[in-house]
Amino acid sequence: MIQVGIIGGAGYTAGELIRLLLHHNKAVINFVYSTSNAGNNISHIHQDLVGATALKFTGEINSKIDVLFLCLGHGNSKTFLEENTFSESTKIIDLGNDFRLEKDQVFQGKQFVYGLAELQKAKIQSANYVANPGCFATAIQLALLPLANANLLHENVHVNAVTGATGAGTSLSATTHFTWRDNNFSHYKPFTHQHLGEINESVKMLQNNFDSEIILIPNRGDFSRGIFATAYTNFEGTLEAAKEMYKTFFKEAKFTFISENELHLKQVVNTNKCFIHLHKHGNKLLITSIIDNLLKGASGQAIQNMNLMFGFEETEGLNLKANFF
Repeated sequence: MIQVGIIGGAGYTAGELIRLLLHHNKAVINFVYSTSNAGNNISHIHQDLVGATALKFTGEINSKIDVLFLCLGHGNSKTFLEENTFSESTKIIDLGNDFRLEKDQVFQGKQFVYGLAELQKAKIQSANYVANPGCFATAIQLALLPLANANLLHENVHVNAVTGATGAGTSLSATTHFTWRDNNFSHYKPFTHQHLGEINESVKMLQNNFDSEIILIPNRGDFSRGIFATAYTNFEGTLEAAKEMYKTFFKEAKFTFISENELHLKQVVNTNKCFIHLHKHGNKLLITSIIDNLLKGASGQAIQNMNLMFGFEETEGLNLKANFF
């Protein structure tokens, strides 16, 4: 059994990690670090875990664990690693955005690998340090990478994506209070969302001549979890050719599937799956991509990466069922 440490244990992504790891056959939680909750039962914060674990949050770190998950606010992982030292054998998976871009992937002599298994599984398998992709980035990349792989992205790509309230984290702000979010809908960071950087880098990894624009309008939805993303661009081939291209690209993917039916979020919420649906209208190809932002978009994907890094079955601990009704 590998020993696991979690930093930033009170947030949504840490809560999902704890739930998954409690049922993982190859891993055991060594500590969950949270300075604001040290000494408190984990179930005091993650209240569904009453009766599932007697673990408490701690303000102390075991530097000799096998794998460390960083569930800190964006920009805080580098600071934490500068202030805390771990064993040379400790693998690190960062769920923040500190190491996702190529310019940031070498840090303190550590080479981080971008952790999208559908893009570079072999690199993840041999990596010691992984930058977990962003939630919007995951859904959108899985929608576009088959086109990039076939060198077919030559026009602007228009993306409209809606995320649930958990995408904003646990800290309250003017747009996360129930009275604001309930029965409401809005966009934010139009054209400038921080995930565009990693999306563009991944697309260019497969199609280095891509010089068009990915135009993203992110939206806040009136639901707790999930991402529903639609993207469209020019495509001269037939719908059947597009379906065959996507199925071929994802033929080895354990969690990404092409659906013949139009999609809705309940199909993937509480799972590590991504479902993709294709629709052709004239010369436009519409790609719909749906994921759970806390699982395939964060903690589930982090466990998937951990499994690859340690040579476990990729699906270990992730055979989750959607709450369909």
